[in-house]
Amino acid sequence: MSVSEGDAAPAFSLPASGGRTVDSAALKGKPYVLYFYPKADTPGCTKEACAFQEALPQLGNIGVEVIGVSKDKIKPIEKFAEKYGLKFPLASDETTHVAEDYGVWVEKSMYGRKYMGLERSTFLIDKDGVVAKVWPKVKVEGHAAEVLAAVKALK
Repeated sequence: MSVSEGDAAPAFSLPASGGRTVDSAALKGKPYVLYFYPKADTPGCTKEACAFQEALPQLGNIGVEVIGVSKDKIKPIEKFAEKYGLKFPLASDETTHVAEDYGVWVEKSMYGRKYMGLERSTFLIDKDGVVAKVWPKVKVEGHAAEVLAAVKALK
């Protein structure tokens, strides 16, 4: 299943960094950014997370939360968050249920070998729990700025 703009955002409840739990039901009534990244503490994922961290004050000022999701176990996620001072929740989707619900658990290919992995994607969910914008196959460079612009347009 793939999620498109205008769809109701699939529900989720996941353990997250800082001993938190991220739960879509608790987010009802406020917009949020849900971004999926392949692996904690790898170059592209670090660059993306740090860019979102930099945009956090601006996003916070307009009342938008950011949540990062990967298949990593919570321990490496905690280390990643600590190492780079990431204040927003990074959630662990070890079972890939949430990634599958959002259509970002996909077959990938490297050096001719096929395997399942997370496709770097971002979803902007509006205050009513509806997908307002989807960024599939994200290129890290300038992505957080694009998301910030879309969030501002949402208001």
